[in-house]
Amino acid sequence: MRARVVTEQVTKNYGAGVRAVDSVDMTVEPGEVILVMGPSGSGKSTLLSMIGCILRPTSGRVLLNGREVSSLGGRELAGIRLREVGFIFQDACLFSSLNARDNVLMPLELLGIRGARARRRAEELLASVGLTPKAREYPRDLSGGEKQRVAIARALAADPGILLADEPTAALDFVSGRNVFGHLRRLAADEGRAVIAVTHDHRFEEFASRILWLEDGSLRAESAAPARGGVA
Repeated sequence: MRARVVTEQVTKNYGAGVRAVDSVDMTVEPGEVILVMGPSGSGKSTLLSMIGCILRPTSGRVLLNGREVSSLGGRELAGIRLREVGFIFQDACLFSSLNARDNVLMPLELLGIRGARARRRAEELLASVGLTPKAREYPRDLSGGEKQRVAIARALAADPGILLADEPTAALDFVSGRNVFGHLRRLAADEGRAVIAVTHDHRFEEFASRILWLEDGSLRAESAAPARGGVA
């Protein structure tokens, strides 16, 4: 269930000679939190989308737990996105017409898990992010941090080994952002998931295992995270 992520010379071109990602090699082990940082337009989100099987590389390979996924067909990629990779986006992307529990139920329905079993699973996931009292609340009644915790619960529905987060704290205050990254850190450390997060905010570097710096589509540097004194 836990997955190792490898990219080998991954490149993504968009017409007219625009190279968004240029020959990136990286390896993420189970239990790591990797922060991908860099200027706007440096290819961070494109790289994340290729790892998550949303975009296909122009060249190079993406391997999830030893399996090359970059050349798979559309149906196989959809299955990987549903079962093996959890996504957390900048604005949470919750369905406004559904309450917190029903938002978490959505991927379970797609997995064929329904009825009492699905409700128990959704409630367990909300409890794991501390939102049991908010299960019947709608997104309009939740704070930004609470919305992101619902998004984390939803991303965990299929128990994926890989979590991908694209600017998950961009719309949050610092305390809420720390809570989100603290939860991602625990999901990696305690459950062995591989977590890759794109962020601009250097204040969250302490939650990382390693930091990758992307610039003009290329991996320019890799560094260890600062000491984590005080991180829960």
